Amino acid sequence: MSNFLDLMIRPFIACLVLTGIHAYLGLHVIKRGVIFVDLALAQVAALGATIGFLWGFGLHSTESYVTALVFTFIGAAIFAITRRRKPLVPQEALIGVVYAVAAAAVILVLSRAPEGGEELKALLVGHLLFVEWSEITKITFLYSLIGLIHWLVRKPLLLISQAPDRAFAKGYRVLWWDFLFYATFGFVVTSSVEMAGVLLVFSFLIVPAICGVFLAKDVGARLTVGWMVGVLTSMAGVVASYIWDLPTGATVVCAFGVTLLVTALVRQLRDTHEGTQTNF
Repeated sequence: MSNFLDLMIRPFIACLVLTGIHAYLGLHVIKRGVIFVDLALAQVAALGATIGFLWGFGLHSTESYVTALVFTFIGAAIFAITRRRKPLVPQEALIGVVYAVAAAAVILVLSRAPEGGEELKALLVGHLLFVEWSEITKITFLYSLIGLIHWLVRKPLLLISQAPDRAFAKGYRVLWWDFLFYATFGFVVTSSVEMAGVLLVFSFLIVPAICGVFLAKDVGARLTVGWMVGVLTSMAGVVASYIWDLPTGATVVCAFGVTLLVTALVRQLRDTHEGTQTNF
């Protein structure tokens, strides 16, 4: 038992911190209909980190982090500028293009670096099992600060996410509010990808939020469900990775997949019992 606690307490605490901010941001992402913005920004951050690595920075060094952050801000600006009241094409299509180009660019950059395959694997799954207390402290402070900012400006951000037409009609500077959202989102993604990798960050963002939408109606209840799902699934994934000696990050991602399937079945059974139908 002591070996388990010594090895897994830090990954578990890190998962709790990641759940806290990502479940909230995931509700915004779902309402905005930009499901893959997290993957796109994560991939842009990964591109910045790999370019920093090619320049001689350590993959988890301060210089690499700053480079990734600069690239993420560029991505945030692109997503804010391309937001239109009546777009010619869905913004999700543009986000998909950014993701594909950034992913291809990462492969090209790493092809010029020795041990590129290992670095690509690290970007995908992170180093959650070996996370340090200093990293946990850093992201806890950063995410608390971002959470405070979002709480202070919650009204315009929620209105733009839930009813963008009303926000435009009221004369809100949607472009600037969008940039604030994506920039703070980028801070979170850059820090999370460095620790947990692209796949796990996406899972933390989307799965708890979807489960909240499936099981609750108002924002507060959905956020509560999302937090509970994130915490319990993280716990199950961390324990399973220890018991079966599996990679922690990948195991937690698969645990989120199982949780989403179970939640969808629960919602379907509830709707069948009530005589309604769910359109997933």
